[in-house]
Amino acid sequence: MNRQKNLYSRDEMFRINVAKLEERGVTVDDIAAIALRQQSRWNPAISLQECRESVEKILSLRDVFHLLLLGAEIDRLTEEKAFHGPIQEILASDLGLFGIDELFGLELAGLYGTIGKTNFGDIDVNKPGIVAVLNDLGKHDGKSCHTFLDDIVGAIAAAASTRVAQVENEIEARRDPTIVDQPKLF
Repeated sequence: MNRQKNLYSRDEMFRINVAKLEERGVTVDDIAAIALRQQSRWNPAISLQECRESVEKILSLRDVFHLLLLGAEIDRLTEEKAFHGPIQEILASDLGLFGIDELFGLELAGLYGTIGKTNFGDIDVNKPGIVAVLNDLGKHDGKSCHTFLDDIVGAIAAAASTRVAQVENEIEARRDPTIVDQPKLF
């Protein structure tokens, strides 16, 4: 009996996520640049490399894997006009009142708590970097659909920005000489 694989390791999920993003025109560095922009307002010493490491960590998470693959597939099917009835036009036009795409973003950013969600809201409203590119392509070229992907990419950047802040806070807290136990960074 030939069974389809449905469980993946973190390394496999990371590689598949990166490949899916690249297929849709997005790189890890595109997302890291948004995370850097977001976090450097609070800590100008943050580096692009720190943000890249956080994006990579987030891209290895199972919930992110599922949301990214599902969202990208919905966008692809919309481009192929595979949906029937009103939902095809709602998805193709990225109707502002639709909101389900933002739920994907909120869920993903929420993996990093309230601050992750707040960061996502800021990115969703201001649309920096590749988020603006995806949003504009999906609305203006008549061929592309990034209804879900622009929100997912923004949410990954928001989560990465929040993770960078959490890592920095953990490093600062460990400078306390009374801390003896040194748990692994998350």
